[in-house]
Amino acid sequence: MIQQPHPDSAGITLTCAVVTVSDTRTPETDKSGQLIQQLLVDANHTVGAYTIIKDEPTEIQQQIEELGKSPNLDAVIFNGGTGIAPRDTTYDAIEKLLEKTLPGFGELFRFLSYQEIGSRAIASRAVAGVYQNKLIFSLPGSSNAVRLAMEKLILPELTHLISQIRK
Repeated sequence: MIQQPHPDSAGITLTCAVVTVSDTRTPETDKSGQLIQQLLVDANHTVGAYTIIKDEPTEIQQQIEELGKSPNLDAVIFNGGTGIAPRDTTYDAIEKLLEKTLPGFGELFRFLSYQEIGSRAIASRAVAGVYQNKLIFSLPGSSNAVRLAMEKLILPELTHLISQIRK
């Protein structure tokens, strides 16, 4: 039996940014970005910003630095660019900026992914950490991966992690 974490304070609404990293998606075709936004709203959180950027390290880093300056933002959830293809640069760009990493996020995400998709889960470079007192999550671009990460890891722990950052 999996032990559930202690309940967080009810009624806390957090403000999150959603960033899709893709060379081809548009707001109309960005199913994963739309899913993240919907799951956040369903969990009574607010989407403070949404954008799609190219899979270019400088664009990714500029985006994270810009969002890091926003005083009203609690977390940033990136999706896309976490694989090992030559154009997958999200992990490399974000990991360099993180002030603290949450290794357990990537480990648990790959473990849960393995249960769904098998050994292909090893290709995921999903990562999470803290930058400028904001939680940063970087997920694969697949909607199935996004749903898994949001429902099993991010949403259950988001309020608790933010409260830890604010201590």
